[in-house]
Amino acid sequence: MSVPGHIVIFCKCTALLSLRILLFVPAGLPVHSQGDSQYDKKLMDNITVRQGETVFLRCAQGEIVTHTAWLNRSSILYAGDEKWSVDPRVSLVTLNHEEFTIKIENVEMTDEGQYVCAVQTSRRPTTSVVHLLVQVPPKIINLSRDIVVNEGSNVTVLCQANGKPEPYISWKLISSSGDLVTDDEYLDIPSITRHRAGTYECTAVNDIDTDTQTIDITVNYAPTVSDGRDIGVTLGQRGELECEADAVPEAEFEWYKDDRRFSNGVAGMEIVNTGSLSKLTFFNVSDGDYGNYTCVAINKLGSSNTSFVMYVVIEPTSSTLLQVQDGNGSALGVHIDTFLLSLVFLACLLRF
Repeated sequence: MSVPGHIVIFCKCTALLSLRILLFVPAGLPVHSQGDSQYDKKLMDNITVRQGETVFLRCAQGEIVTHTAWLNRSSILYAGDEKWSVDPRVSLVTLNHEEFTIKIENVEMTDEGQYVCAVQTSRRPTTSVVHLLVQVPPKIINLSRDIVVNEGSNVTVLCQANGKPEPYISWKLISSSGDLVTDDEYLDIPSITRHRAGTYECTAVNDIDTDTQTIDITVNYAPTVSDGRDIGVTLGQRGELECEADAVPEAEFEWYKDDRRFSNGVAGMEIVNTGSLSKLTFFNVSDGDYGNYTCVAINKLGSSNTSFVMYVVIEPTSSTLLQVQDGNGSALGVHIDTFLLSLVFLACLLRF
C-alpha cells in the first residue's frame, strides 16, 4: 500500500476514535442520540469573564463514571485526565467522582463559545452545556492625526474603538470649557473658527473600562492688531511703542514712520519681537523721532496694521504751579516763571 493510502487509513481511524470518545460509547455498544430518553442534557448558567482573567469550568458528576471529557465546540480539551488541547493555558484542576474541573488562564476573545462536559456513567451518558462570554475593555484602534486647517474650513475627524460590549464613543474639546461636542465616531465641525481650535479628546466606554486619546486641531487665521497707544516722551528720554497681534501662525512685524521702514541696526533704536508682541524702542529720543508710526502684522493668511503717535512732552524746570480761581470757581493751573513772580512780589512791596 502506498504512503498516501496509509495516511488516509490513519486519518479515518483517528476520526473514528475521536467520535467514540466524543460520544463516550465503548466499541460495540449502541449509540444514543441527544433526543433519546436515555441521554441527559443539562444547561448550566452562562459564565461571563473579562479578557485576560482566569475561568474555571466545573462539571458535577455524582455517579459512577466510566468516561468523562470537556469539549470546546468540536475540539476535545480533556478526555479524563488526558490532555488533548495543545493550548498551554488549559489545565486540569480536579477529576474525581464528584467533580471534573478545568481552568483556562488569560482568557481571550477566541475562547468565547459553548463548552460541553460529557460524562458516560454506568446508567447513561449525560452532557452539561455552558456558554462562556468574554468581555473586552474598549481600545481605540483608529484615530485621526493632528491636523492644521485654515479658519472657515470644514473639519471631520474619526475615532473608532473595539470592545465587548460595544463601546460608546464621545468627543469633547478639553482645552476650553470641556463641553461635549458629539457622541459619534465622526466629529464634524463645519466652517471651523479659531475658537474651536485646541485639543480634542475621544473617549471609548463600555461596562468594563474606558480608553481615551487626544488629537490637536490647529486653526490658522489672519492677524488682528490691537489699537495703538500714543505716547508722550521728553526730548532725550527713552521712548517705547508696543504692537500686539493675534494670529496663527504667529505674525511677523514691520514698523514704519511715514513711508520709511525701520529695521534693526540703526543707531539709537531697537526692534524686539516676542511671540505676539513687537516693541520699537528709542533710547534717546530726538526731535526727528516725533511723529506718526505704523505697525504692520503679517502672516500667510493676511495682514493688519495700527497707528501710533509719539509726541513731545516738556517738563517744567524752575516754574511753579499756582492754583487760582476763574470766574466760575474752577481751578486753573498757571505756570509762572520765577523771575516774573519776583517782580510781582516787588511791586506789591512798593505799593506799601
